[in-house]
Amino acid sequence: MTTILLARHGETEWNRIGRYQGWADPTLNETGREQARSLAAQLRSTPIDAVYSSDLRRAHETAEIVAEPHGVPVVVEPGLREVNVGEWSGLTRAEVERRFPGGERPGGETPGERVLLVSHGGTMRALRMHVSDEPFHPIANCAVLELHFRDDRLTAAIG
Repeated sequence: MTTILLARHGETEWNRIGRYQGWADPTLNETGREQARSLAAQLRSTPIDAVYSSDLRRAHETAEIVAEPHGVPVVVEPGLREVNVGEWSGLTRAEVERRFPGGERPGGETPGERVLLVSHGGTMRALRMHVSDEPFHPIANCAVLELHFRDDRLTAAIG
């Protein structure tokens, strides 16, 4: 069995004051470094064979701190970046509401895209079990599981 542990990066000054970061690249603040050290201590006795990180400094530094006791290198993967928030970058929620009352995100990634991920049966079963109690086994070769992400929730299209 493969286990995936997902961890969020430690705090940055922008997190502390409530600014959207997106692809902006602020470093961890001292609280964030302490959070990363605490996570490293929490996971010290958990076997970890590989560590992957976003290329943004806040995630990479967190990953380096957590990986160090395990003696494994951190593999930087730009595909793990935060979403691009475009012109929201550096703004607080209140500033976004004032400047963009319709909720548009100029220059940022847009919702409503259709993306194809080609993976494996086990991954598809795990995702399906996460969003639905309906059985999804066996999974035929080249089967497609349609998932929808909206309102910060992942759901399956049933049918």
